Amino acid sequence: MDDHLIGWLTTLDEDRLARVLANRPDAIAAPWPRRLDALAERLIDDFAVMQVMRALPLPPLELLQACLVIGGRPTEDEIARFLGVSTSEVLPWLDHLYDHALAWPGRDGRITLAPGVARWWTAPCGLGEPLGAYLDSWKLSTEALRRICRTLGLPPHGGRRQVVTRISALLADSERLGALLDGAPDGTLETLDDFAWDGPVRSVDGNRFVLPGTPEKWALDRGLLFRTQWDLAEMPREVALALRGPDYHGPFTPYPPEMATTSLDPEAVEHEMCLAAPHVLDRATALLENVDKTVLPLLKNGGVGVREVKRVARETGSSEDETRLLLEVAAVARLIALDEAAGGLTPTDRFDAWRLEEPATRLRVLLAAWWRMERSSLRRPEGRQPALLSDDPAGETVARIRWAVFAALAEIPEDQGFATLQELVQRVHWRAPLLDKELLAGCAPSLLEEARLLGLVACDTLTGLGRALAPLAAAAGDESHNSVPEVEHDPALAKCSTHALASAQRTALFGADLTAVVTGPPSVELAALLDRAADRESQGSASVWRFGPASVRRALDAGETAESLIDDLAEVGTLPQPLTYLIRDVARRHGEVTVSSVGCIIQGSDPALLAEIAAHRRLARLGLRLLAPTVLASAAAPAPTLDALREAGYAPVPVDDTGEITVRREPPGGRLILLPGGRVAELDPPGALLEPPPDPREHARRLLVNAGSAGPGGQTWAVIGRMATRLPAAQQSLLGFVVDRDVRALITLSDGVTATVSHGELRSGVLDAWCEEAGDYLEFPLNEIASVTNTH
Repeated sequence: MDDHLIGWLTTLDEDRLARVLANRPDAIAAPWPRRLDALAERLIDDFAVMQVMRALPLPPLELLQACLVIGGRPTEDEIARFLGVSTSEVLPWLDHLYDHALAWPGRDGRITLAPGVARWWTAPCGLGEPLGAYLDSWKLSTEALRRICRTLGLPPHGGRRQVVTRISALLADSERLGALLDGAPDGTLETLDDFAWDGPVRSVDGNRFVLPGTPEKWALDRGLLFRTQWDLAEMPREVALALRGPDYHGPFTPYPPEMATTSLDPEAVEHEMCLAAPHVLDRATALLENVDKTVLPLLKNGGVGVREVKRVARETGSSEDETRLLLEVAAVARLIALDEAAGGLTPTDRFDAWRLEEPATRLRVLLAAWWRMERSSLRRPEGRQPALLSDDPAGETVARIRWAVFAALAEIPEDQGFATLQELVQRVHWRAPLLDKELLAGCAPSLLEEARLLGLVACDTLTGLGRALAPLAAAAGDESHNSVPEVEHDPALAKCSTHALASAQRTALFGADLTAVVTGPPSVELAALLDRAADRESQGSASVWRFGPASVRRALDAGETAESLIDDLAEVGTLPQPLTYLIRDVARRHGEVTVSSVGCIIQGSDPALLAEIAAHRRLARLGLRLLAPTVLASAAAPAPTLDALREAGYAPVPVDDTGEITVRREPPGGRLILLPGGRVAELDPPGALLEPPPDPREHARRLLVNAGSAGPGGQTWAVIGRMATRLPAAQQSLLGFVVDRDVRALITLSDGVTATVSHGELRSGVLDAWCEEAGDYLEFPLNEIASVTNTH
């Protein structure tokens, strides 16, 4: 535990502590800490520290490097002096670090860093370990240190600490080091400069470190270089700084790089958004309906092949880019998933529920899935198109790049757009310097094109939907998370998605030439209706459908009647006579030939036996029909037909070519809603919304109230042994681990109530612990706890 951190936290007022907690939601995630010492433990967690660093812009990261190079606990003035700037320029970015609890000031004015910063950042400013780390190493004997002293012309007498101090003082002094280098062999200065500016670790020829007279051997003998492996050498930090000279200052870039912008019309941006939003929802629906009809097979090594993408694009009338993007978005949203029995990707029960939601909700599901998607559908690494839905090793980084690009775009005014992609990438790199710059440059164009297709970017700036999405990076989660992300329920995004779909057209102009024209983006419902009965010929600012005998017959095949189709079309526009004549004419011929479906076929060589089976009363539920003297058709599948025949006393046997119909989706029990074609969908239960995120101010207020309370006492085992009398000794020990080691356990009270608890404390004969079922801290009387079991 860092006492400096706890001491600093106790000095914060409610506003400042709330600001820290708002920047560190990981620190107040359930089960949230109840005291400042528990909060401090979370704040300095190494993994959490790294996650916070990855989201920081360049200036605070440069300050962290400066603190690591200076060493110890530097002051604000020392940091500014090392960076070559005034203290006033450093203070705002130091406050940024304080607000993220990566560094904090002490009462003496000195700054402490979170321990994880040094663990994750081993070469700040391109500098190696301090000289003392090499000189104090067990690999270097005292005699070897004295030998370095004699080589440097220093007195070798005294203890190890004194020898190390003499060597460090000489090698860290630029003037004394310069005088030493005057007598170095030719090439030594160039070799050392390579380490000083492009090190601190470099590959070397190990033979040159053992040959007398070489620059490497000369530097090794004087402690300027240390060889950690035969072919690797390192330069200590103080030596590199001395070689860089007294005029060297650490990098500090307090302002982002310039980014030229161009003026644009905000109304044009909004118009593009209102065109794209209904279109993407329409294309996603068409794609999912296509996958519902035809299973999407996977390649042997995983992913969807280019041939299948082209087929789906052709059948749905979408572009290949739209198809690739929406297939991956649908997979992340769990609207489609692998069905091994069907042999590929099929829609899930979530799709059945999704299609019944309001259009704005459906759009948000797609946008939220793309927002957390750990791949870029349109990126072409190494110039080739990878298989769709295949694994991307850089997946998590791609998601972070997406969030960083949107954060940079959100800084551009609404009436401005970025002028060049290169300048945008430079601005993004300043905002997120720990992201791979090469990957960033490669992903940015494809991410922007995906955002344009989704209506998030238009005219090289963010639309209203994009600006609502940009601040939600912290709520995005990852694509493997099973719960509905907070993004889908964000109020600003919900409002904007409703607005983006408000201009969708719900009426059409029907012409005597058997066409339907929609002047503007059609609503999903209108597009679905016209797609059922007509062929789409064009789409864009105006969409055109053409009716024909084949298209009308397609609607009748799907279950429509002539009158129902005419009524549905009449609700969205005035129908000309030629269209109604066409529909009724096709309907008159519809059904001239019928096709019946059967569950299985029963065959036998004895016509009398089959006639007996067909007339058997106990087999009436099978819906048996005599097709021929030796052939019966059963409405049931083979398995129940076999069972029913055996129960009735017959001895049937199955054959290979049974013609069994595989049911791909069976909704679980619950409230079911009938869908076209007789399928059913289960909607999510009402009120299944996410818990609101923790309120930083509420937690800050509570922590400050409890700041003076004592932590867990040291009498855990004695108290439990005395009070938890219903428990045997082994269970008392486990309960003690719940208190002292935050072990998770299942407790059962004397009245039979059970609870999964952790993070416990003992207070006045009760266990005050986090209850997972309640989502809060509850009190459980020790004398009422009847059993404790480990949940692992």
